[in-house]
Amino acid sequence: MLNKYARGLFAAIFRPVAQLLVGWGVSPDLVTVVGTLGVMAGALIWYPMGQLFWGTVVITVFVFSDIIDGLMAREVKRQGPWGAFVDSNLDRVGDSSVFVGLVIWFFLGGQNPAIAIFALICLVLSSLVSYSKARAEGLGLTANVGIAERSERLVVVLVTTGLVGLGIPSVVLFIVLILLAIASVITIFQRVRVVRTQAMALEGTE
Repeated sequence: MLNKYARGLFAAIFRPVAQLLVGWGVSPDLVTVVGTLGVMAGALIWYPMGQLFWGTVVITVFVFSDIIDGLMAREVKRQGPWGAFVDSNLDRVGDSSVFVGLVIWFFLGGQNPAIAIFALICLVLSSLVSYSKARAEGLGLTANVGIAERSERLVVVLVTTGLVGLGIPSVVLFIVLILLAIASVITIFQRVRVVRTQAMALEGTE
């Protein structure tokens, strides 16, 4: 849902930045890599130190590279399979880093194993949500459905974590992670149902 309504707005905002970088001769792949490293730094350096707010700020800044590299690729007409492959894989690395950072902090310095465990559960479920879509596309099908797609998961986790860093009770993050886990499970089943419908239709035409 966020992809549908917000991506156009952010594309308009960041298009001048993308055009500037293209003019400087910067590669879209380089922006993708730098963005991922920035997200990893915020999640795996700031979060484990307990700097949840500033870690979230760093992550948020670099998350926007995902929009910028796509705009750059369109500018230079390099929207091929290699760029899509790199972008998709590094997105998974960045997203996983966010949950790993939370797991590390709340198991150690944060001393809240319950949050750490649900962050770990969300990490696993997030991977399954992404895999279900990738596997469907690998079979020539589509699975563009679900109440907890990547954008929704990332926004919810980052906003809540940042607010906890500003002082709201950590139980709020605990509740959000539980709801996110439930939403991820629902999304997986939604995608399984859609893929099954498409597969059955194809088998019926053979």
